Amino acid sequence: MATLEVKDLHVEIKEEKEQTREILKGVNLTMNTGEIHAIMGPNGTGKSTLSQTIMGNSAYHVTQGDILLNGESILDMPVDERARKGLFLAMQYPAEIQGVTNAEFLRAAINARRPEDDQISVMDFLKELDKNLALLDMSEEMTERYLNEGFSGGEKKRNEILQLLMIKPSFALLDEIDSGLDIDALQVVSKGVNSMRGDNFGSLIITHYQRLLNYIVPDVVHVMMDGRIVKSGDADLAKKLENEGYAGLRDELGLDVSLVDDNR
Repeated sequence: MATLEVKDLHVEIKEEKEQTREILKGVNLTMNTGEIHAIMGPNGTGKSTLSQTIMGNSAYHVTQGDILLNGESILDMPVDERARKGLFLAMQYPAEIQGVTNAEFLRAAINARRPEDDQISVMDFLKELDKNLALLDMSEEMTERYLNEGFSGGEKKRNEILQLLMIKPSFALLDEIDSGLDIDALQVVSKGVNSMRGDNFGSLIITHYQRLLNYIVPDVVHVMMDGRIVKSGDADLAKKLENEGYAGLRDELGLDVSLVDDNR
């Protein structure tokens, strides 16, 4: 069992004229492989900032606290080392990369996590690729296209889940993977994530909508407001938020939080 722990995490970013603004104000979170956690909350409360900071985006500066993977601090590790350690980030807006095909990228990513004397063979790679393409209802033609170039929003999201299935990380940070998906694509993406569930995999899912959690039922739901996790519970908490909104929870907890819509 692997463990990802966020301890009293404070994070700030630089804005115009080199001014800084604190976004995360003391986040505490512990999750193990074998668990699916979901984070919900209004825009502007730090959900995406949390995932980007865990993955090591240099735009986000940690001023206090720590992030531990299996008891080891990863704050000084670059993004690629965190990935090799078993972290994976599926982004809301995946980047397009010219000149590198999906197949080339996937094989390189798999081999980056393996010793030099244990690189995946072409035969094993193609076998695993075909299996996962079938699961996600993706054509082989997509693997020969440049990474995300010319892909629709739904194709990009499926491609992110294909990467997840092929790389097999210990922990996946899924940042609004349901954004812009129709119901059919949502079901396919959810099927891919659910196929990973097991003792060697954990996921932190960031979402605004209960509908995703109807397909990927979380073990734990966290609510973020004003840069902190203010409440945690089981899957029923997400249903309550869907019915009552965040204003009801804010009043219940006696919080005075502005619902800022700046997508951080």
